[in-house]
Amino acid sequence: MVGKMTVLMSMTSPLASLLREKGVLVADGGMGTSLFELGLKPGGTPEVWNVERPDLISSVHRGFVEAGSDIILTNTFGGTRARLNLDGLGDRVDELNRAAVAVARSVAEEADHVVIVAGSVGPTGSLFEPFGELTHESAVALFAEQVQALAAAGADVIWIETMSSTEELAAAVEAASETGLPVVTTMSFDTHGKTMMGVPPRQLADWWKDSAVEPAALGANCGVGPADVVRAAAEIHESSPEQVVVAKANCGVPQMINGTLWYPTATESISDYARLALDAGARIVGACCGSVPDHIAQIRAVVDSYEPSDTFDPSLVDSLLGGRSEPSSTGSRPRRRSRRRDTAART
Repeated sequence: MVGKMTVLMSMTSPLASLLREKGVLVADGGMGTSLFELGLKPGGTPEVWNVERPDLISSVHRGFVEAGSDIILTNTFGGTRARLNLDGLGDRVDELNRAAVAVARSVAEEADHVVIVAGSVGPTGSLFEPFGELTHESAVALFAEQVQALAAAGADVIWIETMSSTEELAAAVEAASETGLPVVTTMSFDTHGKTMMGVPPRQLADWWKDSAVEPAALGANCGVGPADVVRAAAEIHESSPEQVVVAKANCGVPQMINGTLWYPTATESISDYARLALDAGARIVGACCGSVPDHIAQIRAVVDSYEPSDTFDPSLVDSLLGGRSEPSSTGSRPRRRSRRRDTAART
């Protein structure tokens, strides 16, 4: 019953309505990258700035919105008690998550276009039994505390991101489903085309088929660069063409140069990534670590001028974005993309 209720509500949610209107949406870029540029120290707690420096959090959101983002993620990636406890802030889960939504909502309401506020939920940073002490029940409780705060503060969507294991994904989704909000989830396929815990993109697509909760969208984020995110999006779309697929890539593996993190993916390369992500079947395209408003502006320009293609050519990923970390199940020849994506985009 919970799953059916979630599906019903997601069909009438702001996210679903905007997808029906636009067909393809642009997500935001790297919050952490922007905050480091604004003075956040390595090892600092970004979520504290929701209360101590809301003006800077607003400026980050505003930069992405002005660049063309339809979706902004709250500054709550590390907002579970488990993550905040690392800095002695575990008793401020409700406060910091609510403050993040309030800041994002204020920016969304002043925008000249509709902007979805997505409550970001990252992994706990702990391992499940038998490798760690986390159980399904304890993980659900950790996520529930965060997502209930995000929902109560007015988030439009619960956006579960950068997951590595289906065990943690299941716990986060169970907690999120209790809010009644649409649920989006992305995993990070950063280890030879799989997550750190060995989950390939197709398994994420198949996992949802057995879930009691229908996703509002699912896909890939972060990783080792745009190429692998595009390949993951293609594999997910191929396995579940009826689903809304998310591609939110980082700008490559960073290098420390003269005390500053440098990301190898140039702004102009993001245009190739965005086009290929759309060809691969993605309907929500954004960026992750290393990206700034200029990257999002490039994605916006591609989305606005994009002419739908019936084929996805994996060889173009190799030539334009870089070689694959491991042979992809999508093969090396162009394949005809499902028409179901184009039909869904028009509904």
